[in-house]
Amino acid sequence: MELDRSRILGGVAVVAVVGTITLYWTRSRDDVQPSLPIPGESQRIQVEVLNATNIDGLARATTRRLRHAGIDVVYYGTSTDTALASTLILVRRGDSSFVGRIREVLGTGRVVLEPDPNLLLDASVVLGIDLLTPHPDH
Repeated sequence: MELDRSRILGGVAVVAVVGTITLYWTRSRDDVQPSLPIPGESQRIQVEVLNATNIDGLARATTRRLRHAGIDVVYYGTSTDTALASTLILVRRGDSSFVGRIREVLGTGRVVLEPDPNLLLDASVVLGIDLLTPHPDH
C-alpha cells in the first residue's frame, strides 16, 4: 500500500512539473511571437512598381519613395510596356479609395480599374515618362 501511495504522489509531482513547464513555455512564446495579421484586415496598401521607361533605376527610386510614405511595395521591376507616356495605377482588388494616397506620393498617375485577384496586390504602378516632370503642387 505504501508503495502505491509513493507512486501516485510521484506521478502527481511529474504531472505538476510538466504542466508548469508547459504553461511557462506557451506564455513565453506568446510574448515573443508577434500576432500575424489576418489577410484583408490590414489598412496597408500593397503594390508592385513596374518601370515602363528607359530610365534605369526609376522603379527602385519610386519604390523607396512609396515605402517611405508607408506603402508596401512587394515587387519592383521592368514592365513589358515600353516608353509609356503617363504613369498608370492599375487597381487590382478591392475599392480604389487608396489610389489617392499613391497619387499624392507620386504627384501623378492615371487610374485604371483592372482587377486581377491572382496578383494578390491592391495595385500595379506602371511608371511613365510623366513621373520625371516636376508637378506644380510638389
